[in-house]
Amino acid sequence: MVDTNTNSSDSTVTLAPPSPSLPLLDIAPFLADPDSPAGRGFVTQLTAACREPGFCYLSGHGIDPGLEKAAAAAARTFFARPKSERHQLEIANSPHFRGYTILGDERTQGISDWRDQLDVGPEEPATECGSDDPPWLRLRGPNQWPASVPEMAPATLNWMAALEPVGIAIVRALALGLGQTLNAFDDHILPRPDVHVKIIRYPAQTGSKDTGQGVGLHHDSGLLSFILQDDQPGLEVHTKDGLLPATPIPGTYVMNLGQMMQAASNGYLRATPHRVESPPSGKERLSLAYFFNPMLESVFAPVELPEHLIAEMDKVEVPLADDPVHATFGDNTLKIRLRAHPDVAARHYADVVPPKV
Repeated sequence: MVDTNTNSSDSTVTLAPPSPSLPLLDIAPFLADPDSPAGRGFVTQLTAACREPGFCYLSGHGIDPGLEKAAAAAARTFFARPKSERHQLEIANSPHFRGYTILGDERTQGISDWRDQLDVGPEEPATECGSDDPPWLRLRGPNQWPASVPEMAPATLNWMAALEPVGIAIVRALALGLGQTLNAFDDHILPRPDVHVKIIRYPAQTGSKDTGQGVGLHHDSGLLSFILQDDQPGLEVHTKDGLLPATPIPGTYVMNLGQMMQAASNGYLRATPHRVESPPSGKERLSLAYFFNPMLESVFAPVELPEHLIAEMDKVEVPLADDPVHATFGDNTLKIRLRAHPDVAARHYADVVPPKV
C-alpha cells in the first residue's frame, strides 16, 4: 500500500454549518464572448471563487449529457466485471501510469483509501526516450482498456475531448482574473494539454475496519480538476468554516485548482484540501475526475500580479516546504506518480528511483 497524499492538511477538521454552499457559476457567457459584459462578469466570479473557497460548481459548459452518460455507463460496466479481469489491467503493467488500481492499495495520512480506479490519458504511442531525455517523457503512451467493455475507450475519450475546450476557457478566464492577457497561458496548454483522468468507484465499507475514508484530505497537484459526480454524495471541501459537502447538482461539474495554479498565481488563488467519505452500506459512488494540466514540457513560472491584487493578499500562500512544486510540470507530475505507485516505479523507473536496501 502507498500514501498518495500530496500536501494534506491537518485531518482534525469540523463540519461546516449547513447554510454555506459552493458558488455556482455559469460559464456559457464567457464561452460565447469573453469580452462581453457577461463574459467579464464570469471572470470576476470565477476569480473570487478560486480564491475562496477554491471550489465551485460549473454550469453552462455545453457538454453533451449523452457523452457523460456513456462514459459513466461504461465505467459501471467495467467495475462490475470480475476482479480477475480488472486485475489484468493493473497499473504496474504501464510505464505511463495507465491502468487499474485495486481497492485499498493507496493511502492518505496512513489510512487506506477505499476506492478502486482506472487511470487513463490521451491515447498516443509511447515516446521513444534516449538516455539524455527527461524521464517524464515516459508518461506519454497508450492506455489499458478492458477487452470485455469495448465501448469504454470511445466513450471515455469522447468525453475527455469534450472537456478540453472547457479547461482551456477556464485557464484563459483565470489569466484575465490575474491581470494578464487572455492568451497569457496558451503556450503551456496548446496545442494540447497533458490531461489525466481517474475513473473512480467508492464502494461502501463494512465491518469493524470501516474508516469512512474514500480518499483522505489532500490537495490536487496540477492546474484544474473537473469532477463529474453521480447522485451519491461524499465529496467534502475544507473551507475556512470547516468541511463543506459538495452535494451533487445535475448538469454541473465540481471544479477546483491544483497546486501548480496556486504557485503560478503567487498564492493568490487556492488549491483547497478536500476528501471523499465512503458511501453508506448498500451504496457506491462513481466519480470521473478530469485533471486539466499543462504540457509536460511547460515551465509554469509565477506571473507578476497587478498591485490591486497584491493589496488583497494578507499573506502569500505557497506550497508546503516539504513538498515543493517543481517549475517543469513533467518533473512535478512524475514525482507524484512515482510516490503514489511504487510498483510502477520499481518495474519501469529503476534508473530514477534508487532501490530500497
